[in-house]
Amino acid sequence: MKLPLLNIDGTKAMSIEVSDKIVKLKVNHKLIKFVIDWQLNRAKPRLAKTKQRNQIKGSTVKIVAQKGSGGARHASRKAPLFVGGGVAHGPKGAVYRVKKINKKVRKLALAQSLSKKNLDKNLYVLADIKKEIKKTKEFNTFLKKNNLTNSLIITDMDSLKNINKSARNIKNIKLIKEEGTNIYDLFKYKNVIMTSSSIKKIENRILNEKN
Repeated sequence: MKLPLLNIDGTKAMSIEVSDKIVKLKVNHKLIKFVIDWQLNRAKPRLAKTKQRNQIKGSTVKIVAQKGSGGARHASRKAPLFVGGGVAHGPKGAVYRVKKINKKVRKLALAQSLSKKNLDKNLYVLADIKKEIKKTKEFNTFLKKNNLTNSLIITDMDSLKNINKSARNIKNIKLIKEEGTNIYDLFKYKNVIMTSSSIKKIENRILNEKN
């Protein structure tokens, strides 16, 4: 599929050929939500950790007789009922990160996310920026002119160096490298702008790279 190629200086540019397997897939919303949940789950630090009764150090001697005391039956001071005992159903740290996703599934979800953006006409390809843009006003003018004020910009390393100073302080604009492309950010912003080099690298990564 051919996508129009935007140019930062406003001059007329050619189109770019992108595989239909990246921008024209049928979208499975359940699959995308599954991957987003996995991503958010991994983002949480999960540092809180408590000890259960079998992890508490202490005597295992039965504290009272089983019968005849007139009270409840207790086996150990390490029970959650007592001060200093274990915690019942407490957080267990990183153990909660048990959800795993196959690489193929993650790549498919990424391709479907790009297809959804393209279907909604919110996917744009920007020609690689060869010259540094120093003024924020200049880059902001380009965004407003093309109605791209709420955008995620996925860029190659060379273009990032040339637009980083001018774009990093603009409201509702986020810059990421192509290797950091993720589904959560794709859906967080209304528009997605990809440089021509970055979309080709992502295309190659999804279609040709070994799993």
